Amino acid sequence: MARWGDVVYLGTPIETIVNGEVVTSHTLVKRYVNRLSVRQKEYYDAMNTGLKPELMFEIRTLEYNGQPTLKHNNIDYEVMRTYDKGEFTELIVSRNLNG
Repeated sequence: MARWGDVVYLGTPIETIVNGEVVTSHTLVKRYVNRLSVRQKEYYDAMNTGLKPELMFEIRTLEYNGQPTLKHNNIDYEVMRTYDKGEFTELIVSRNLNG
């Protein structure tokens, strides 16, 4: 049953050049989601490849446009994997994919 009780901010990176250097900022879009538990199989499969899924969110598919970053409770995450389930999409996120 959908509650939509959690708020996330989906981010799209925007690169600009300032004084000859590339500066990356993010455009954030507020969305209401359901926070779910990361499935055990998902967790162990990711750990075998060096990734650590921390959270999973369910969002309405029409509200997700492939944004690569997500902010929840003032913590920045990267979207590791998505599962399109028709009306809803699951987002599996990690704090840092590269380290």
